[in-house]
Amino acid sequence: MSRRRTLSTKKKLALLLSAAAVAGGGAFALAATSNAASVQNASNSTVCQGLATAIGNNQKFIDGQRAKPDAQSEARIANREAVIAEIKRQQEASGCQVGESVQDSQAGQAATGGSAAAGGSAQDSQATQPSQAATAPADNAGGNAASGEQVCKGSTVTLSGEGGAPAASSNQFPAGTKLKVTNLDNNKSTTVEVTSVSGSCALLNNAAFEQVREPGKFLIRRALIEKVG
Repeated sequence: MSRRRTLSTKKKLALLLSAAAVAGGGAFALAATSNAASVQNASNSTVCQGLATAIGNNQKFIDGQRAKPDAQSEARIANREAVIAEIKRQQEASGCQVGESVQDSQAGQAATGGSAAAGGSAQDSQATQPSQAATAPADNAGGNAASGEQVCKGSTVTLSGEGGAPAASSNQFPAGTKLKVTNLDNNKSTTVEVTSVSGSCALLNNAAFEQVREPGKFLIRRALIEKVG
């Protein structure tokens, strides 16, 4: 007669707990993988690309201020750091990689009239300095454009994250210049005055960007930018 082994109650409980732990660990790993996969970035999301470009342009401005500071640099840097913090909150809310930063390479190419290196050209660097806010570089084709002329061809447009009345910042045009920005994907336009310096040909603040944006998008890929005053 064969003898059947029986497991004690304690051993059965131990085996059940061990199986539950393995199953739970597998579920946790799957959840972690799912969450990681759900995070988007500039390479696969237009929304994330726009926010990453906004951070990159603001960071470029901060770097320029730190490279050649003046009496107002500290205040400008503090303001732009607050803007970056707000954009990071928008990244988190949009499911984007928080803190991702991308330089607007197309704007850099338009500024230099050729291909721009990843770190930007010397002309780009000079254009972000405070001394350039009042007057555009003498050899800058954008700054010398006639009223009504299209400028910054091929540039994308995003937002700075700054509040206030509709306005723009630029690395090509002096303060007081008026630019008309048209989103060719929905034919909405806004005419704004340049009030500060940035790392792009035309970087709109929140109010101006809202006037021309498509719902849910933080980047205008097909933009027509005209100097109108």
